[in-house]
Amino acid sequence: MGEQKRKDNNKSDFIFSKKNYKFMFIGLTFIALGFILMSGGGSDDPNIFNPEIFNFSRIRLAPTLVLIGFGIQIYAILLNPVDKNSNS
Repeated sequence: MGEQKRKDNNKSDFIFSKKNYKFMFIGLTFIALGFILMSGGGSDDPNIFNPEIFNFSRIRLAPTLVLIGFGIQIYAILLNPVDKNSNS
């Protein structure tokens, strides 16, 4: 009987639940999309100025998406997983 209790106590549980991982994936998608929108805009010739680097999506939208993604990541880490098996 005591051995069964020890086996139950040693049963490993994940730190995060499925809900946490779902929010982490969503946050990672936001961050990746932000960095993709920030990339590019350069010119083939360094002597020619390309005004596309000051585009709305590179200056405002992409950093905002990255910050939102980091916020979602923090929320996903701090989200309390629901323990369905808790009878105490």
